[in-house]
Amino acid sequence: MDPAQQSNKAKRNQGMRRSQNQSATPPPKDAYARLLSQHRSSMFTSYLAQYAQDSLTQKEANDSSASLQAHSDRLNLPQQKKDHVLIEFPDSSDFSPSSSKNKGEESSLSLYMEKLSTHCDQRECERKPGVNERQRRGQRRDTTTSQDGDIESGEELACSRSNGPKKHQKQQKKRDDPNRNAGPTAAEAYAGPQTPTANAGVSEQEQEKGKKSKKKNQLKKPEAEKNMEAVLKLSADPQIQSPKPNQGKSGKPQQPAGVNSPGEKGKNKGDRRSKKQVFESYMSLEEVSHGLKRGELHQGQLRINPKNYNEAFIPSPDDTRDIFLDGVVARNRALNGDIVVIQILPREQWKVVKSDTDCDGTSESDTQTEHVPRTAQKSAGHGPSPDVRVEDQSSDPEELLRKRPDVSCADTGEHLEDPSTPQANADILQKTAKVVYIVERKHSRAVTGHLKFLPDKPFAMFSPVDHRVPRINVKLDDCPTEFRANPGDFAKTLLICRITDWPVDSNFAEGRLAKTLGQAGEIEPETEGIMIEYNVDFSEFPQEVLDCLPKTLPWTIPPEEIEKRRDLRKECIFTIDPATARDLDDALSCKQLPDGNFEVGVHIADVSYFVKEGTPLDNMASQRATSVYLVQMVVPMLPRLLCEELCSLNPLTDRLTVSVIWKLTPEGKILDKWFGRSVMHSCVKLSYDDAQRLIEAPERLFPPDELPPIDAEHTVDEIHQAVLHLHSIAKNLRAQRFLGGALRLDQPKLSFTLDKETMMPQGCYIYEYRDCNKLVEEFMLLANMAVATHIYRTFPTLALLRHHPPPKAKLVKELEVLCNQLGLNMDFTSAGTIHKSLCAIYGDDEYSVYRRQVLNNMCSRPMQLALYFCTGTKLLKEHFHHYALNVPLYTHFTSPIRRYPDIIVHRLLAASLNLGPRLGLSAEEVQIRALHCNDKKTLSKKVQELSSELYFGVFVKECGPLESKAMVMGVLDKSFDVLVLKYGVQKRIYCKSIVGLDSYRFQKVEKVPQLLLVWTSDDEESSPVEQVISIFSVVDVQLKADEVPLKYSALLKRPENVAS
Repeated sequence: MDPAQQSNKAKRNQGMRRSQNQSATPPPKDAYARLLSQHRSSMFTSYLAQYAQDSLTQKEANDSSASLQAHSDRLNLPQQKKDHVLIEFPDSSDFSPSSSKNKGEESSLSLYMEKLSTHCDQRECERKPGVNERQRRGQRRDTTTSQDGDIESGEELACSRSNGPKKHQKQQKKRDDPNRNAGPTAAEAYAGPQTPTANAGVSEQEQEKGKKSKKKNQLKKPEAEKNMEAVLKLSADPQIQSPKPNQGKSGKPQQPAGVNSPGEKGKNKGDRRSKKQVFESYMSLEEVSHGLKRGELHQGQLRINPKNYNEAFIPSPDDTRDIFLDGVVARNRALNGDIVVIQILPREQWKVVKSDTDCDGTSESDTQTEHVPRTAQKSAGHGPSPDVRVEDQSSDPEELLRKRPDVSCADTGEHLEDPSTPQANADILQKTAKVVYIVERKHSRAVTGHLKFLPDKPFAMFSPVDHRVPRINVKLDDCPTEFRANPGDFAKTLLICRITDWPVDSNFAEGRLAKTLGQAGEIEPETEGIMIEYNVDFSEFPQEVLDCLPKTLPWTIPPEEIEKRRDLRKECIFTIDPATARDLDDALSCKQLPDGNFEVGVHIADVSYFVKEGTPLDNMASQRATSVYLVQMVVPMLPRLLCEELCSLNPLTDRLTVSVIWKLTPEGKILDKWFGRSVMHSCVKLSYDDAQRLIEAPERLFPPDELPPIDAEHTVDEIHQAVLHLHSIAKNLRAQRFLGGALRLDQPKLSFTLDKETMMPQGCYIYEYRDCNKLVEEFMLLANMAVATHIYRTFPTLALLRHHPPPKAKLVKELEVLCNQLGLNMDFTSAGTIHKSLCAIYGDDEYSVYRRQVLNNMCSRPMQLALYFCTGTKLLKEHFHHYALNVPLYTHFTSPIRRYPDIIVHRLLAASLNLGPRLGLSAEEVQIRALHCNDKKTLSKKVQELSSELYFGVFVKECGPLESKAMVMGVLDKSFDVLVLKYGVQKRIYCKSIVGLDSYRFQKVEKVPQLLLVWTSDDEESSPVEQVISIFSVVDVQLKADEVPLKYSALLKRPENVAS
């Protein structure tokens, strides 16, 4: 029957129908949601809207059963139809009566009509002038039923049941989130969110009271409106389907992308009331493939905010603002770093981002980083994350572009999208999405944490230290016997747990304990936990790998191999490395020619001679991909026999190398170059300190005892002159690079002095980047660029290069707006203009170096990560470009001992010179290796940062409190971020935690965000002291250890002389 005819018939039979009694149980409210989706005519909708307005004028409600009868008659809904709907939706939470005893007393339709009337009022509100977006949209709630660490364990168990305690339901209702609807399932959209609404479960008596008070009804409107919106979206938006549980759009059964959950199998075959489905089932691979091709789905790497686990992001395919995933449910069991497929939610569910002109008075969660360069929020609560290199002295400027605190993701290069960067005078919509498929589980699923005993439960609760990972149920039988006997003894014990499953009907994952590490807060257990969690293989090399090494020791170079190579053993060749370095993979040489030019050589350890392609040793190196440098140790990519002895260019020893030798003018112009295999003999191992002393004293005659042991065939003066010539040429090369448009963003790096026996930190300092570092960097860059050009010319579809994409235009534009507000004249046209702008505005006062660090930090945030790739997989040569270096081709050639891509490049170079076999990999296989190396490099950098953070936490605990000046990096409405000048760490200071502060107020002065702090007066006679906090303000802070192991806070000290 046509909907209009149904409506007319209902009117004609209204009087007669009212006299009839219906004894049937009224259907749940979601039955009428389904009914509404079937009646889309404007006449029917208008009729319902008119009825809703009329019903609001009634001060007393009619009898519930009579009301049900009359409303049912008006809709002319057959009883069989209602019964059918009841059977189809037996597990509704949002449109069902509060309890079974009220089922016969309460009219579901009357409740529904209340919600519809609320929606009509809301639409009327939208038409009124002066009603802002927040009032129109109402308060939004998160659909998640778990807070992953914010609920006590006893209540956590309840939320996995279908009908939890009322106390728990009330607690869930209180967890409001301004960004709701982060990807509910289709069934949830009908039945309402997992969390009961304000109107769900209300008795008839309470409804009567509510109808007598219009004010109380108004308070319920936002909640009712939200439920109504969900229904209307389903009826109006053809993109939203309503598949049955475990079915996709096509109605076909689906399989998750990983381990099938026992709870998911046959979920609907038994009692559906036992558990509710918390997460959607994943789409099938076929559906995902078609969706990606049609552009309906998008793929990307998931990044979860380490400070707020409810916020996650996916890079936007159109290179604009990142796509926002709101809540745990929207992530659909994906973890940080996973490659996922997402579905964009309807526009009505997109996130409203506040503009920079309308943030005063809003909560900090709404404008978390509104007035600070992107991702400053990530540093809060996570301690320092400076890049520490004990032996890892990478010379590439690209490594410095993204050194900032807590790069997440498997930090994937992952800066977190700041949802509130300053914009024009209007609200901004940010797309929201939900995960529908997991392509690759990048996260190791291994986490460190603590075990909690749950009385009368067959399992224990594992609480990860990383709150981005869910709590994990572990069977008691799998727990240590000591834990079951005395669980209190494990309160401070750090363990490793691996997630084995995450059922669709549970907020908590399932897992098994992998290892007991030791006491939390101790360096060794914490370090081991970091490496396991980030999938660093620190195990001993297996025997099959060791069998690939030379058998006879001590090993010497075979004479026939020397004959194949250019013999450089008589040349003055030396290494310059950190004093503690053991894997010396590069050396330098420089001699002046009779014509006044120079022969300069870069000599790299020939690792490919020992690591043959396809051997177990090669497979292991490919799997590890990189050496991992922690504060107190190195996890090598290759067995130590190779990386510390046979391949390492140790002094006074013959070694096999691959060399690039140029003929250069004193200005650095290349006249000629040579590539080839060689054999060399290092005459001395110089530390960076040694080289710096030689550079700073060009006229001094150094006695031999002031330098490390030198080969008898060479003199101190010969080495000294070679270093000075290299320094002079390097300065010219460097100047030419920056004139040519290169960019370097230096970031402070924290280094430690350790006790040799205990390996505990005795002191720390900011690593200084000096002329000796610049000297080595320039010639390594020159060699990498030369080799990249050579191998690409020979193998245009097989070369392994390194690409640095430009920063995202959207983020650069937002940063430019911020700089303009701060009065900074920055030109973001290119890498070169950024560098020139930074050099021009640093200043020359005592704080200029720190202002430079803050500016560099601002500019590093929009930057993307440099990535390895195979040239056969990119169609356009423009995509090969390296943004920071501003060169068309670049690769990594100079560190094969610690980087696997360099080994592939060495093989390609040898093949191009007919000195070795052709690479036994296709372009696709090279690309797979490149992607794996990208992942491992990112994880390695994260582990280095966490190791530094760990040691600095120990240092603050043992030697603190520490006092220092700090410079403000960003200002929020209730907090601000600072760079601690003495230690180079970044911390967030919250106004509410400042001792002695009377009040604070956020304000804007000429669009520049500021916090006005009012300190309590020392005595009654003196007036309160005011302090203005803005970007570049210098303040006094104290670093003090927290009660949580290895965590510390920055405390703002009361100012002595206040100045704005």
